[in-house]
Amino acid sequence: MNEENVSFGYEDIAPDEKTKRVGGIFSNVASRYDLMNDAMSAGTHRLWKDRFVRRVKPRAGETILDMAGGTGDIAFRLARSGAAITVADINAEMLQVGIDRAEKRRIEGLIWAQENAETLSFADKSFDAYTIALGIRNVTHVQQALNEAHRVLKRGGRFFCLEFSTTVWPGFAEAYDLYSHKLIPKIGKVLAEDEDSYRYLIESIRRFPDMDAFKGMIEEAGFVQCKAEAMLGGLVAIHSGYRI
Repeated sequence: MNEENVSFGYEDIAPDEKTKRVGGIFSNVASRYDLMNDAMSAGTHRLWKDRFVRRVKPRAGETILDMAGGTGDIAFRLARSGAAITVADINAEMLQVGIDRAEKRRIEGLIWAQENAETLSFADKSFDAYTIALGIRNVTHVQQALNEAHRVLKRGGRFFCLEFSTTVWPGFAEAYDLYSHKLIPKIGKVLAEDEDSYRYLIESIRRFPDMDAFKGMIEEAGFVQCKAEAMLGGLVAIHSGYRI
């Protein structure tokens, strides 16, 4: 692989091309995002997100940046605490879905911002916590995004990431691999008329670093007390760290 290339599913392509293609995928699936996550997780993503927010422990009065959170799934949960939430996403269509959902649910006070995780516009030490759920594997340069997360956090700030990983449970790993590669793209074709986007999303999970490797990247960004909490044997994991 050319060192300048990055992964796009099982392909290796130029960084600008990945950013463009990923943007197109999420523009296509924005209105069916919950459907997509239901297909990829058999509906359990809602439980994972509940657990994730419990780990964040949002508190009234603090500021939280929810990156790649356009549809509001995490932000709505965080907002119940009384924390001030900024929802950021690179994709305008995803943000619009979240804005519409917030209006329907009468959830007020959220700040919505179109942002690239790799080049955030926020000042240094702006937030008490940074969250990103099921989104960092779609970032073109993951290490750069982690560096930016560290930059915008205050001293003592908390970093939390929920992401698919690699399960090590014997038997389950093989079963999920079959389900994800063979069935999920077909489900995407039937339910969303979009087989290719679903295939990419599954392939992107396979290309993402395993739990230990990703923990190392978080440490490289400058975070301390980094942890990886595995669920379903590592099929999905909550990574965390602190800025000092």
